[in-house]
Amino acid sequence: MKANIVLLPGDGIGPEVVGEAVRVLREIAHKHGHTFEFDEHLMGGCSIDKYGVALTDETLAACKASDAVLLGAVGGPKWDDPTAKVRPEQGLLALRKGLGVFANLRPVRVHPALVGASPLKPEKLAGVDVLVVRELTGGLYFGQPKGRERLNGHERAVDTLEYHDYEIRRVVELAFRLAMGRRRKVTSVDKANVLESSRLWRQIASAIGAEHEGIVLEHMLVDTASMRLITRPASFDVLVTENMFGDILTDEASVLAGSMGMLPSASLGDGGPGLYEPIHGSAPDIAGKGVANPIGTILSAALLLRYSLKLEKAAAAIEVAADAAITAGCRTADLGGTLTTGQMTDEVIARLQ
Repeated sequence: MKANIVLLPGDGIGPEVVGEAVRVLREIAHKHGHTFEFDEHLMGGCSIDKYGVALTDETLAACKASDAVLLGAVGGPKWDDPTAKVRPEQGLLALRKGLGVFANLRPVRVHPALVGASPLKPEKLAGVDVLVVRELTGGLYFGQPKGRERLNGHERAVDTLEYHDYEIRRVVELAFRLAMGRRRKVTSVDKANVLESSRLWRQIASAIGAEHEGIVLEHMLVDTASMRLITRPASFDVLVTENMFGDILTDEASVLAGSMGMLPSASLGDGGPGLYEPIHGSAPDIAGKGVANPIGTILSAALLLRYSLKLEKAAAAIEVAADAAITAGCRTADLGGTLTTGQMTDEVIARLQ
């Protein structure tokens, strides 16, 4: 197969971890007889510095024309001014909206060799294998009106939590399709006791659940879900929720795996190029030191192969190699090890089949 992959390394450790994932993709292409062409563009703070905007029209056009997009991370102290009119995160939101990637998939699996890296007791981590499906292009992050104003001598800020029925339906239906290949359980997370948008969410999820008799549907309030993720994480299979709840819950779930550096994500839409990125941020405190964990980005590249390029064997080969490296005791600093970013990737590449 021949594929064009757009790279958006971004800021902080983004260029470091994306560079390592590209090394793995080049090696897997060589071993499996594929050709991957890489097209690199600026996004985030680095794009603001050069172009004055976090995402240019040209970069978005390149992403739309690609087979898939691999992203690092955006942001950092240099651009962290809450009063700034242009912020790195605007590029990320515009990219998601522009590509139409409405569902963010975040798998959370606890590697047996990393049980000790989590602050939770080992017995709570047994059997943890959760897939969080987060709605990505609606909710508070995109709702209108949005803004600030001076009113009666006081500052007033407004964000609108808005969902249409079709936005909810398509992401919940995807969650049910994914559950069919897993343990056949869907947990729909909302705040239906307070929010009208959540009541619509629950109504639609219930209707979809009634169409899938072989799959168990449970509804759970977000505060209960946040507690359950720590007290009984193995009770979840597929967890589907709206944008902000999913953002928060998946960061909480990262402690199960021992480090945010371990977790990948895939953002998918209706047939266009997917967007793949680790769930961690730009980590400016360690940028340039060569100690960032590349596993989350490498596993995101595996998801890219699986979902966008339909190369299941190549995707599985990367995942098996990463698992084998972890099992062998290979660790970066975030997991208590001494390997550099490049050395950790070397260990993965050495185990590719």
